Amino acid sequence: MKNLKKVLILRFSSYGDVAIMIPVLRVLSVNYPNVTFKVASRSKMAPLFDEFSNIQFVPIDLENDYKGLTGIFKLFSFLKKLKPTHVADLHFVIRTRILSFLFKIRGYKVRSIDKGRIEKIALTRFKNKLFEPLTPTVFRYSKVFTSLGFPIDVTKAQIPHKNILPKKMEDIFYGDKKKWIGIAPFAKHQGKVYPHDLMQKVIALLQRDYNILLLGSGVNEIKLLEVWSKAYLNCYNGSKELNFREQLMVLPFLDLMISMDSLNGHLASNAGIPVITVWGQTHPYAGFAPFGQPEKYSVCVDREKFPGIPTSIYGNHIPKGYEDAFRTIDPLTIIEKAIQIIEKNI
Repeated sequence: MKNLKKVLILRFSSYGDVAIMIPVLRVLSVNYPNVTFKVASRSKMAPLFDEFSNIQFVPIDLENDYKGLTGIFKLFSFLKKLKPTHVADLHFVIRTRILSFLFKIRGYKVRSIDKGRIEKIALTRFKNKLFEPLTPTVFRYSKVFTSLGFPIDVTKAQIPHKNILPKKMEDIFYGDKKKWIGIAPFAKHQGKVYPHDLMQKVIALLQRDYNILLLGSGVNEIKLLEVWSKAYLNCYNGSKELNFREQLMVLPFLDLMISMDSLNGHLASNAGIPVITVWGQTHPYAGFAPFGQPEKYSVCVDREKFPGIPTSIYGNHIPKGYEDAFRTIDPLTIIEKAIQIIEKNI
């Protein structure tokens, strides 16, 4: 028992960055059943880890319990009580760097992610841009565990198939024989949001032959989804009727997801369904494309007209003259690709 290994994993960030961890954790949980893995992250992330029996989720309330510099030391004291033998910093920001340093000087084995910041700057700058694909984030995560002594091949990740549809959705999903398409038209930053008027055209046409599950979060997003669900017969506002855990339960039953460069693309990919991602100011070359999805499922802005793309990693920067870059993506391009994929013609 003295040699029992316990790995503490740190990632206090957005849903999407945490969701990208799931394929890595799937392989770790299978390859190292006798190792205890504990993921420390924000409390709201808990449903992402429901599928695991041997990976423990440790909810952390950074805003209330561990605020500021003193909060970091308080958080370290709490995490130390978990008695880890190894620490994997998958975030590498000031908070986790301090935590990692505190663990290191006390003799713990610690490894941190290499985010490739220099390469990302080269990819997103206008002058002397180096437009080439960077290492996907999921492989950057994997490298951390390999360096800790837990080598894995993330391409061997298996998708669980213990799928249970929420009871409230049974009549809706099985009410007819139409296939289901999830559409998540929002993202945190405007530079990643396909214009609503164009997305409405995508929805209006696809809902003629398919059922559409609309997904979003926040009051304004849900209001717009409600407008669309009332305007179109075959649209269902999933964000109004389903909580986050229930949305995760529904995803495996979809036939396709259409998403921005955002959380739902990763969640759908984790659920094992095909995903079309629509890219604006960002680009799949930055390493954040949904894991395991073919490159041809990414729909990107015309770089001949907007060679500065990607202009940022997070979509939070829209340079002057690039406000309409998204409009180089015709709704018909998304519609045709969706039909090809769902009817298995691609």
